[in-house]
Amino acid sequence: MPLDHRRLRGPEESQPPELWAAAGEVPAAGEEEEEEKAAVGGADAAPRDPCALPPLFARAGLLSQAEGSAYVELGGGTKVLCAAWGPREPAEPAAAAGGGQLLCEFRRAPFAGRGARWRPGSAAEREAEREAAAALREALEPAVRLARYPRARLAVSALLLQDGGSALAAAISAAALALADAGVEMYDLAVGCALSRSPGPAGAWMLQPGEPEERRAAARLTVALLPALNQVSAVLGGGQGGPPDAWAQALRLGLDGCHRLYPVLRQSLLRAARRRDATA
Repeated sequence: MPLDHRRLRGPEESQPPELWAAAGEVPAAGEEEEEEKAAVGGADAAPRDPCALPPLFARAGLLSQAEGSAYVELGGGTKVLCAAWGPREPAEPAAAAGGGQLLCEFRRAPFAGRGARWRPGSAAEREAEREAAAALREALEPAVRLARYPRARLAVSALLLQDGGSALAAAISAAALALADAGVEMYDLAVGCALSRSPGPAGAWMLQPGEPEERRAAARLTVALLPALNQVSAVLGGGQGGPPDAWAQALRLGLDGCHRLYPVLRQSLLRAARRRDATA
């Protein structure tokens, strides 16, 4: 019989996957759920400090096909890649009579989520992407000097590569970095910080929650701040956050988180400018 060279031949001998479960390489049934519960703060897991910020990695100027780009990764596993383009002529002639426009796009990669939370291309995913794009525009518009670009449009596109929690906050920071890397005039960098409140009467607010913490949260909040101006550009969220004092406490905690993240984003932008000058 002739061989089918279009396919890869499998090994001569193979072992069932149960063989490797004893060595800990394949989780047993129910083990994954137990690990997820422990990560949220089970009996065997050390409680996380609500005011502590997970590690953040940011780098600007990655994509050569875009005028500006940025990549932001959070310690919980969230990865966002953003691209920005400078002033362009509006697509519609009617839009040329107005001031500058900021167009924002937010997309989730098909492999971004864990489990079957959203199916790629589903109506729920498209609606979530539209809401995230509108929130992204609301947070970025106060930071961009649109009056300097009359009858023109600016565009920024955010791609969520992996959703490990606090995705919108990471996208806000990455999009602001990409716009600044593109040379767009801005008042300040918009810094995003997310919070979630654990369920229960005594639930506490937590900075930059992970995806399991967000899923079990009774309330969520995303704050966008212009730190140099000390101006809030957007406050997005909802849920059962308790009395008004609890929401005020969450807002103060989020603003403090934005101020602490700001030096990391600013240094990544300065490093990108130095690399550009060195290669010029």
